[in-house]
Amino acid sequence: MTDPLLAARALILHDLAAYGADTAEVVSLLDDVITERRWWVAQWPEGAQYVAGLAAQDMQDALLDRMVRWPVCQRHGGEAHELRIEPELGPDPHWVCEKDGAVVARLGDL
Repeated sequence: MTDPLLAARALILHDLAAYGADTAEVVSLLDDVITERRWWVAQWPEGAQYVAGLAAQDMQDALLDRMVRWPVCQRHGGEAHELRIEPELGPDPHWVCEKDGAVVARLGDL
């Protein structure tokens, strides 16, 4: 895939689906996130390699604004906490448990 924004959308959509969160409303929200990042990539083309992780963070923020935590870490039983994208700005984004820092999966591999 040559468009980094479409690639980011596909990765995030896969991870949303892994949690059963790929409803029409959430996919529409994802499309809004990707549209907003399109301007960012146009302003800083060299940053295109970072857009997947940034869009995933944007998606988390957008869902949290709607009082939805995603993705929730499933490593520690009933303790509700999120997975976070690392690095915050870098290539090869991956999900990390916010409690213990363990790498859970690459973005798109939940």
